[in-house]
Amino acid sequence: MFKHFKNLDRVLRGDATRLEELRSGRLEVSATGLALAGLVLAALYGICMGSYGIVTGKEGGWMQIISSMIKVPALFALTLLVTFPSLYVFNALVGSRLSLQSMLRLLVAGIAVMLALLASFGTIVAFFGFTSTSYNFMKLLNVLVFAVSGVIGLSFLLQTLHRLSVSMHDYSSSRDLPPLSPPLGVDVRPAPQSTGDQPPITGPRPGALDRDGGDVGRNVKTVFRIWVVVFGLVGAQMSWVLRPFIGDPGLPFAWFRQRQGNFFEDVWRSLMQLMQG
Repeated sequence: MFKHFKNLDRVLRGDATRLEELRSGRLEVSATGLALAGLVLAALYGICMGSYGIVTGKEGGWMQIISSMIKVPALFALTLLVTFPSLYVFNALVGSRLSLQSMLRLLVAGIAVMLALLASFGTIVAFFGFTSTSYNFMKLLNVLVFAVSGVIGLSFLLQTLHRLSVSMHDYSSSRDLPPLSPPLGVDVRPAPQSTGDQPPITGPRPGALDRDGGDVGRNVKTVFRIWVVVFGLVGAQMSWVLRPFIGDPGLPFAWFRQRQGNFFEDVWRSLMQLMQG
């Protein structure tokens, strides 16, 4: 398991997504390893999320922790399952050469980044859970944490797609061009290497969210940004289907609630109730 988290650390630091690492047109990380690391991180956040039920003294509080520990990983897995076909079709429409396996590996990496961010907020959520009695506040706090993690994680996905597109375009162009012969009489021997003690000049290494390389077409960026919005909408509604994650102190424990309304109506209602005291 340690090596899986080490690979995730390489992704977070941008070591696995630099242009020189993507020359083959694929993200050279283990999708299985990142998925396992992500599941552990999601379960940890689920524990922190469900701990509010213990603080309020609600009957079945421990069951709520177990429920949330299972549902948070399920939320991301099901959202990926629902949205992956649309992303692959979008990928084909814009002429990308990413294979099905490469696209899946990239998506798993993006979700692993989201879950790493989510887990990093877990102790903060648990802290407010132990010090606050407002259920509406806890709901909105978790919505905010999910939103921040999702935006940064999907930004990583878009930047890595950009780098993959640039690296594959450069690789294809270099293969299509014949090698150039030097003009007659021109010395093409390599320049002698310096024997001094001066260190090599290197620039700052780009992080996972930094723009690296050239630019891609407007259609590519537009299509993938549309998919990011679709992913966010599906994830939000999926969380509504799988609720409760926190557990309303005024209601008995239940694995699932009756279907009514939608995620956005409930967030607006909670915000109004919180502002009205």
